[in-house]
Amino acid sequence: MIALVFPGQGSQKVGMGRALADAFPAARRAFDEADEAIGEPLSRLIWEGPEDVLTLTENTQPAILTASIAAYRVLEAEGLTARVAFLAGHSLGEYSAHVAAGTFSFADAVRTVRRRGRYMQEAVPIGTGAMAAILGLEADKVAQACAEGAQGEVVAPANMNGGGQVVIAGTRAAVERAGVCAKTLGAKRVVPLPVSAPFHCALMKPAEDRLAPDLRALHVENPRIPVVANVDAAPKRDGTSAIDALIHQVSSPVRWEESVRRLASEGVTAYVEVGPGGVLSGLIRKIHKEASVAAVGAPEDIAAARALLTR
Repeated sequence: MIALVFPGQGSQKVGMGRALADAFPAARRAFDEADEAIGEPLSRLIWEGPEDVLTLTENTQPAILTASIAAYRVLEAEGLTARVAFLAGHSLGEYSAHVAAGTFSFADAVRTVRRRGRYMQEAVPIGTGAMAAILGLEADKVAQACAEGAQGEVVAPANMNGGGQVVIAGTRAAVERAGVCAKTLGAKRVVPLPVSAPFHCALMKPAEDRLAPDLRALHVENPRIPVVANVDAAPKRDGTSAIDALIHQVSSPVRWEESVRRLASEGVTAYVEVGPGGVLSGLIRKIHKEASVAAVGAPEDIAAARALLTR
C-alpha cells in the first residue's frame, strides 16, 4: 500500500521546482496557477529569490505548497498516482495533501496559506518567540523539560517528528530554559532553529482564530483519498473534519511519528515524499524501518518514484 507525503516549512530553497517546470508542462502550469491565484509573480521569487524574501513565512508557505503540487501534478500526468491509498503532510504539507485529495482547490489553498503565514507571523512579535530541536531524548522527557523550563511562560513540544527528534516552541526565554533542562535529562543536542515565529504552540492561538473563518469559507469536498491529520494522526475522510483538523493544527503539535505509525498500521509499506527537500523521507526511514521510501523534487527523481509506485 502506498502513501504520498508532503513537506512543510523549512524545506524551501531558491530554485525549487524550476527543473520540473522546465521539463514538464503539468509542473509549469502549477506555477502559473499560483501566480494567478495571488496576483503576483510568486514563481519568480521561488526560482530567483532573494532568499531572505522567500524565507518570510507568508512567502514560504505558498512557495512550498506550489513546488509540492507541481511535483504531484507531474506524478499525476505520468499516471503514477492511481494506486495511492493515503496522503499526509507535515504542518503546511497537510494543505498540499488536501489539494492532492481534491478537498479544496489549489488556488484557494495558495491564497489561504499566504494568509496563514501572515497570521502566524503577526501572532507573536519577531524576536520574542523561538523553536529548538531536542535530539536524542524521549518525548515524555522533552515534555518534562518543557514543564520545568516554563516558569509561567509558554513552551511545549511542537513537532513530534520521531527518530529521536522533538521540536519545542514558545517564548524565547522559556525555550532556552527548557533546552537546558533537556540537556540535564540526557538530550544529546539542543539545536535552536532559524524560524521567525514559534509555530504549533499556544502562542499561535490568535493566528488560529483568524484563520478559522477563512478555512470555513472555502468550497470543500470530501477527500478522494484519506488524509492523515497532524493533530490526531487520524485519517480524515470528509470535508468538515478535514477543515477542523487544519484549524486546530495551527496551535497544536504536529504528531508526525504517530501519523507514520498510523499509516503503517493501515498497511502502508511504501512512501513517496512529494516536493522540495527530503526531510520527511529521512524521518520515515527512522520510524518505519521496513518501508520503501522515495522522494520527488526534480526530474531525475521520477524514475525511482515510478519504480516504487508501479511495482
